[in-house]
Amino acid sequence: MGRHSTDLLNTLTIFKVLSKRMPDCDQACPSPVISVKEQQTNDHFSLAQITLPLVELFSAIQGEGANVGCRQIFIRLAGCDLRCTYCDSAHTWFVPAHALIEEQAGDRHFQTVANPVTAAHILKAVQQLNTPPIHDSISLTGGEPLLHAATLALFLPLLKAHSSLPLYLETGGHHPEALEQILPYVDSVGMDIKLPSVSGECHWSAHEAFLRLCDRAPVEVFCKVIISETTDPADLDRLSDLVASVNPDIPVFLQPVTPIGTGRYTPPPTPAQVLAWQGQLKARLTHVRVIPQTHKFLGQR
Repeated sequence: MGRHSTDLLNTLTIFKVLSKRMPDCDQACPSPVISVKEQQTNDHFSLAQITLPLVELFSAIQGEGANVGCRQIFIRLAGCDLRCTYCDSAHTWFVPAHALIEEQAGDRHFQTVANPVTAAHILKAVQQLNTPPIHDSISLTGGEPLLHAATLALFLPLLKAHSSLPLYLETGGHHPEALEQILPYVDSVGMDIKLPSVSGECHWSAHEAFLRLCDRAPVEVFCKVIISETTDPADLDRLSDLVASVNPDIPVFLQPVTPIGTGRYTPPPTPAQVLAWQGQLKARLTHVRVIPQTHKFLGQR
């Protein structure tokens, strides 16, 4: 065999060995390895791109519903599409130029941050306030937080990754389509059911669809219902029909309107009315409790 033939044979032999070691072009090649620094850069870019209209972020005692008395970190978002006659947070209807962010849990010293606020800033503030073991959960409230469902669908996975605290959604309970976008990321839902005779709002169909979504999901859910002297018992009948048709074991919290610090006056129900209306609902529903807005008596935000 000539020299050139020997060289060709050696080359073919080497090529066969290398071919066995190389991945088949028809097979999926492994994804390129991304360094920790590159991943942090990508995360930072995402956090800077996600923004939310924030009213305030602070630590306080929850004064309503199933979590009454619990310490929470409140993320209060701006914007609301309802105009309830008894509203005690009308300042949340529109986006303020600046948000208030508490510096240390419970110290009531706030820094002002221009709106909209980046996800990075919100996450940093939550981490700074979350001094274990003070807080039981994070309250996502408003306004109506579900007006920002598309952005929250991006933000909430980041919040869950940065905090081990359960996430509690406070909502008017009238945007079921928006709820579907973020329901996988929340642990519990406190939804209002607006009685037309008290609130001036009427959303029975949306409330029912919303409650059914919550009942089918692996989340805790309860209903808050504001009552006043003007409450129509027919509204309470419709309320009990609605909840019973979904699940009669869903807790319902009757919340007598609390005209403290609102700047407006809605007459609260009489003691006799409260007793009668609780009995009316208990005829069909398992758990009906009466709890006023305790945070107003405690001087909480």
